Amino acid sequence: MFLGLLIFGSSITFGQVKSPKDVVNSKMKVYKATEAKPDFPGGIQAFYTFVGNNFRMPDEKDLKGKVFITFIVEKDGSLTDIKTIRDIGYGTGEEAVRVLKLSPKWIPGEIDGKPVRVQYSLPINIQPNS
Repeated sequence: MFLGLLIFGSSITFGQVKSPKDVVNSKMKVYKATEAKPDFPGGIQAFYTFVGNNFRMPDEKDLKGKVFITFIVEKDGSLTDIKTIRDIGYGTGEEAVRVLKLSPKWIPGEIDGKPVRVQYSLPINIQPNS
């Protein structure tokens, strides 16, 4: 069964950290904007391939929609606090979380050349098999 899965780029904006509002959690210093964005090893296309190869589609005919997930890319590149913000049911949110837990370490985001914790959000577009 061919997986009809597409991932659109992150919904996070990256660039110069301009103000304290760019810090999601000041106690743990989780940023939502950085000078160097976190990246999957091999780039975003490699990430799309990784998710496509590991995501198990539910056995539901003509299932389509978006699953929104969020996670933190830690200073060491590991992913933590993986959550489903919205899904389309049939276990799609849980499956997205499962796949992200399998992810290899990312290249962390940086500010002033130092790795920092960064909140990252992705919509995953589920489409029926063609």
